[in-house]
Amino acid sequence: MSPNTSSITPRMAPERTAEIAATLDLRQLPADFLANPYPVYARLRETEPVKRMPDGSVFLTRHADLVAVYRDAQLFSSDKQVEFAPKYNHAPFNEAPWAVAPGISPLFQHHTSSLVFNDPPLHTRVRRIIMGALTRRAIDNMAPGLVKLVDSLLDAIEAKGGGDLIEDFASAIPVEIIGNLLDVPHADRAPLRGWSLAILGALEPSLTAEQEALGHQSVNEFLAYLKDLVAERRKHPGNPEHDVLTRLIQGDGGEALTEVELLQNCVFLLNAGHETTTNLIGNALLCLQEWPTQRAQLMADLAAAANDEAREEVLGLAVDEFLRFESSNQLGNRRAMAPCTVGGVELPAGALITLCIGAANRDPAQYEQPELLNLRRQGNKHLAFGFGPHQCAGLSLARLEGRIAIGRFLQRFPDYRLTAEPVRGGRARFRGFLSAPFAVR
Repeated sequence: MSPNTSSITPRMAPERTAEIAATLDLRQLPADFLANPYPVYARLRETEPVKRMPDGSVFLTRHADLVAVYRDAQLFSSDKQVEFAPKYNHAPFNEAPWAVAPGISPLFQHHTSSLVFNDPPLHTRVRRIIMGALTRRAIDNMAPGLVKLVDSLLDAIEAKGGGDLIEDFASAIPVEIIGNLLDVPHADRAPLRGWSLAILGALEPSLTAEQEALGHQSVNEFLAYLKDLVAERRKHPGNPEHDVLTRLIQGDGGEALTEVELLQNCVFLLNAGHETTTNLIGNALLCLQEWPTQRAQLMADLAAAANDEAREEVLGLAVDEFLRFESSNQLGNRRAMAPCTVGGVELPAGALITLCIGAANRDPAQYEQPELLNLRRQGNKHLAFGFGPHQCAGLSLARLEGRIAIGRFLQRFPDYRLTAEPVRGGRARFRGFLSAPFAVR
């Protein structure tokens, strides 16, 4: 298996790797780390797998340590009230006209009310309701519509002879899928990507004043829109088997969400299903540009597939490898609720823990030749969707979107090529691209 031959992901000299690893501070990350963090992750796994950070938190890079933390949801809390209060809940945003409630800022309420940043019982209640609308049957029923959507995007690309992998393809797919789940009218979907980017962008370890203001503004604009959408849906309910918004409104077994929980988890659904899936598709198509041998092998395996089931199996392995190799979500966070030991290091109650998914997914203790893209990799127990009680509720839908989008793109444009240097998102938590111009002929 040959290494990558493209310069999309720049190399990092050993001396520079050691320098960044020794001084790593998530609040002040250099551009070369954001372009390629993996050498730094590798060094930390070897030298400081439980790294104490300048802000007092710890940074975990080993697969086994992340799994141990993910597994014990009682000891390691996902609740972000303590962590996010100083970050978001301050003047002027927790005051009129910004505040969503007296003394409560928009970003603080959102990021402490949504599914991903909560513990039971709220997490359990919301997850059960959402999962009821994401059954295997429901997801299978989405496939024909997803194929139609992808093919329409490919038609537009073919007519132009190319376009942008992110803007014209990768980002357009999850916006439509999540829009369909919530039954957002097509005419209303234009702002969704911008809101999502701003709200998720506010999760980065360090924010400018402009980024924070845009995040708060986006929450408020999204909530204002959703209040009208929810009111209309209460008057005219959809089918709760397919319409997630109707299901969230009606609750499950007589257990309904509060209005705040309802609205904020609608925001969460868009964000969770949008950015990560955009990154999955975009990262995959750019990985294939970096790894021509793997690209040729994948095309050969797809051509040799005897039927649709065999083709799905080939694409399934590939999608999971893309998720492992270039994890859409690179970082997670937990708070220790009691004194504990992680990776042989004693931590006090209240310790803030950063789970480096991108590092764990390239741990040689878990994967053979982890720094090589291997689209035939078997037994791929990556952590791109997390692990344990908080594992991503939409993982089956994300995999379906990945298989259909990547598979049909390659079938249609086997010889696609980049026409300009792609532009990375420049984020630590969410790894992806902002643009990637390409041609198909």
